[in-house]
Amino acid sequence: MKRALATALPLEPKAGEAIADYFELCKPRVVAMVLLTTLVGFYLGGGGRLELLRALELLAGTALAAGGTLALNEYIERETDGLMRRTANRPLPARRLRPSHALYFGVLAAVGGLVFLGSTAGIWCAVLTGSITVLYLFAYTPLKRVSWVSHWVGAVPGALPPVAGWAAGGDWFRAEPWMLFALMFFWQLPHSLAVASLYQDDYAAAGLHLMPAPGPGRPYINALILIESFCLVAAGVVPVWFGIGGLPLGAAGLLGGSAMFYYALELALQGRSASAGRSLLLCSLVYLPVWFLLFVLDRA
Repeated sequence: MKRALATALPLEPKAGEAIADYFELCKPRVVAMVLLTTLVGFYLGGGGRLELLRALELLAGTALAAGGTLALNEYIERETDGLMRRTANRPLPARRLRPSHALYFGVLAAVGGLVFLGSTAGIWCAVLTGSITVLYLFAYTPLKRVSWVSHWVGAVPGALPPVAGWAAGGDWFRAEPWMLFALMFFWQLPHSLAVASLYQDDYAAAGLHLMPAPGPGRPYINALILIESFCLVAAGVVPVWFGIGGLPLGAAGLLGGSAMFYYALELALQGRSASAGRSLLLCSLVYLPVWFLLFVLDRA
């Protein structure tokens, strides 16, 4: 009985291992993308001026809030993560951390980050960042068990970081931050569906409906991914139409968006093709930082 109980509980890790596990719990690559897009919004919202101290405060608060939110996501999904090969070795399903510890850590980090943002970056930045937490945990995460429509819902919190950053840097009741929102919103569906197509068997085994089963629903998602990719082309050049961005930005939006549309079309036509999914994923990972970099350089 004691041996069975011992195997059911996580081992007490060493200090260094525990720190690494908590760091992994926060999904650092996702946090890095959040920080990048938030910083871009802050820089642009401030009129191309970067106040170092305020930027560091914004990044610290955002990192805490985002890391705490993602840790809570892993706490909620610890059982389904244990059913998938790509996530089975995460700290919670691998029993390297206790679920209660992850819960306390996630709550403290998320709440602490939001409070810190409210006191340093402004109330609107904190409100927008808090809405990301609420939508991600209580809309997107549970909806993944129900329908692939969760991709569309999840695109909203995923597109809000540059708006939150803009709110910390200046007036966010303007068209420009919502152009950044639109670009990230339309970028995310092709990106997330590319990931879902690569791991759809894994997701299905865990009971997550991130891709429709072959049948009547498949043509709808194919049409949706193409519409979103086409809208991404438009979102990438809209700043030029409004005189906010220059021709290099428009060219990047047109060429990068067209490339994503091409690979989205390839994925829609080939269905379960791993090569098509990888091509679309790689294209999406190149497109977003390049477009944001050109927007920053254009406003420098």
